[in-house]
Amino acid sequence: MAVEPRLGVVLVNWRRAADTIECLESLLRSDISLQVVVVDNDSGDGSVDRIAAWAAGDERAAAVAPGMARFSTPPLGKPLRLRRLSAADAATAVPNDAAVTLIDAGGNLGFAGGNNLGLAFLLRASGIDAVWLLNNDTVVEPDAAQALLARMDATHNVGMCGTVVRYYHRPATIQALNGHRFSLWRGTSRGIGSGQPAATPFDPARVARETDFVLGASLAVSRRFFETIGPMTEAYFLYFEEIDWAYRNAGRFAIAFAHGAIVYHKEGGSIGSNAVRGQRSATSDYYLVRSRLGFIRRRAPLLLPWHWLLTLVVIARRLLRGQPKKALVLTRALLGLRLNSGSRG
Repeated sequence: MAVEPRLGVVLVNWRRAADTIECLESLLRSDISLQVVVVDNDSGDGSVDRIAAWAAGDERAAAVAPGMARFSTPPLGKPLRLRRLSAADAATAVPNDAAVTLIDAGGNLGFAGGNNLGLAFLLRASGIDAVWLLNNDTVVEPDAAQALLARMDATHNVGMCGTVVRYYHRPATIQALNGHRFSLWRGTSRGIGSGQPAATPFDPARVARETDFVLGASLAVSRRFFETIGPMTEAYFLYFEEIDWAYRNAGRFAIAFAHGAIVYHKEGGSIGSNAVRGQRSATSDYYLVRSRLGFIRRRAPLLLPWHWLLTLVVIARRLLRGQPKKALVLTRALLGLRLNSGSRG
C-alpha cells in the first residue's frame, strides 16, 4: 500500500521547461513519496505542453552538465500520471494521487504568487505536514527529501528549514548552508559558507543559529508556520520574499537546517540573477533595488532615507563606469516606475 505523502513540493516554472523537467526527474527518485506541484507562471512558450509531454514519455530530460546526468538517467518509467488544473480549478481542488499536478497560473504571479498558489493547493491535503519550495533550476539527491522531513520532525516548533545548496555547475562548491546572514543597514546578504569547498567541516547547530533567512531556492515551511504567519508577501514579485517571511516570523517558529539534504542549483537562469554584480541582468538589478526599498519601507521605514542615499550612490557609480542604461534601470526602480512598457514593475 502506498504511503500518503507528508511532504509537498512546489516548483514555479517560467519559460524554463527543460530545467523543470530535469528537476522533476530527480525529485521523483526520492526515497519517500512526495506530492509535487508545478505552477506555470504564464510562460507562453509551450512550457505546459512540454512538461505534459515529458510525463507522457514523449520528451526526455537532459542534464545541462554531463556530471549531473545521474539525476535524470536512466529516465523514469513513463507515462506518469499528470493532473492539469487552471488557477481557478486549483483554488478549490484537493490533491490526489497524481505523480505531478501542473497548474496554469493564468498570468505571471511572480515568485511569491506562484509559490503561494502551490502552497494553498497542497495544504488542502490533510496529510501534508510541510511544503518544500524548490527552485525549478535545481536537482536533488535521492535522500534529500527524507533528510529534510526528518530534520523538521526532530525540531521543536519548526517553522522554516533549509538544506545544503551547492552550485550545479560546480557541485563541489557551496552556494549556501541553509541560508543567509542579512544586513538591514546595507540591505544585502551573504550565503553562509558561500564559496567554500563542500568538504569543509561545519557545525549544523551553529549554521541554524546564524541563519537570518533560509535561501528561497530550497526552503521548506511547516503547516503551522503557514497557517500562523500566512503566505509570502506578493508585492515584491521577485527577491526579498523569503527575507520578509523571516522578519514576519520574528522568532515565533524555529529555523532548522537539514544538513543531510543536498540540492544543486543552477542559480538565476530565468532572469539572469547572477551572484556576481557585474554579470547581473538589467531585470535582476531592477527588481533587487525595487524589492529592497519595498522591504525597508514595510519593515524598517526609518531607514528608508538611508537606503535612498545608498541607491543614489550605486546609480552614480554606474554612470562613472560608463553604464548609463543600467543607471537608468536603477533610477526607474528608485522612483517606483515600471522597468519598461512590457514588464510588470
